[in-house]
Amino acid sequence: MAIRDSARGAAYLECTRCGQPYPSDRLHRLSPCCEKPLYPRYDLDAIRPHFRPADLATREATMWRYAEVLPVRDPAFRLTLGEGFTPLIDAPRLAAELGVRRVWVKDEGQNPTGSFKARGLAMAVARAWELGVKAVAIPSAGNAGSAMAAYAAAAGLEAHVVVPEDTPRPIVEEIRSLGADLELIPGLITDAGRRVGEGVAAYGWFDVSTLKEPYRVEGKKTMGYELFEQLGGRLPDVIVYPTGGGTGLVGMWKAFEEMERLGWIGPERPKMVTVQAAGCAPIVRAWESGAQEAGTWEGAHTYASGLRVPRAVGDFLILQAIRASGGAAVAVPDAAMAEWVLRMGRTTGIFAAPEGGATAAAVPVLLERGVISADDEVVLFNTGSGLKYISA
Repeated sequence: MAIRDSARGAAYLECTRCGQPYPSDRLHRLSPCCEKPLYPRYDLDAIRPHFRPADLATREATMWRYAEVLPVRDPAFRLTLGEGFTPLIDAPRLAAELGVRRVWVKDEGQNPTGSFKARGLAMAVARAWELGVKAVAIPSAGNAGSAMAAYAAAAGLEAHVVVPEDTPRPIVEEIRSLGADLELIPGLITDAGRRVGEGVAAYGWFDVSTLKEPYRVEGKKTMGYELFEQLGGRLPDVIVYPTGGGTGLVGMWKAFEEMERLGWIGPERPKMVTVQAAGCAPIVRAWESGAQEAGTWEGAHTYASGLRVPRAVGDFLILQAIRASGGAAVAVPDAAMAEWVLRMGRTTGIFAAPEGGATAAAVPVLLERGVISADDEVVLFNTGSGLKYISA
């Protein structure tokens, strides 16, 4: 497929299963060929001479600083509420408690709407807006719903959000306050997904579910570029990431591939570690069994609503990244998450979401299993503010 206007926006979209290319100038969801996620691809060879780490120094401290490798073509559609370039906080006291040489906490709770979801939804809504969408919809465990509502409001688009009825109350009120049409339903995010599917069929909403459209992953991948910048032009030994749908983990893995093609790094990669709740751990089960896909987790339960995802559309991509990096997948119980939220707060000053607490809870298990060593430099991702969960 011919590459067009590669200096601005994606050159084409690619099926993550078979590599089939598709044009990037029209709306897509899953690939028509394999019904799998599509990835935007860029003419990195053309971009490389004009997009170097030194060029970033004077750019705004948002995720849009990486515009050359982002899909929005017209700068007028670059929605921003200040998302991205969140602090990477050195945490020596937490490192001492965990028994690791150095620990950093990437605090995504400082994004707009208080979570890392701002990155993906800013990108997905911006690109949908650019392609002429008037109404967006999402099934959510909570934070994605509020992020989509915020960026739809900023763009002036109609927003429809469906969440489980036990979604933390602060998030529910946030979604309502941001002007979205909100529906609470019994069940899980998978049930919410079916309800959104009905709305798509009946009313023509554009569904921005995790990895079911090509652009949320592009917002999330900016976390990988930021780590490189914030660590002075290198990557850590280990990234520990709480995984529901997994867009952030596969997004960073995509970023590292792009960075190598751009000449920013060599073939080195951090070990990628997925952390899930013991009550909902489909990726962990698949990794332990050697499966290539995760299937559905029955009876999912955890107070970390972002981890209560029984089935991930990008399961095979998550498992590929874990295995290729020499990483691992670990499940932790809710009690351990809650304990490490407190210990993280006491040692760092960060009030983490339970998903953030889960990353710290996983480190002793990873040390015991030999996945990481006491000499490693480890980045823990706190994906949201603990304030969002006070009712839970």
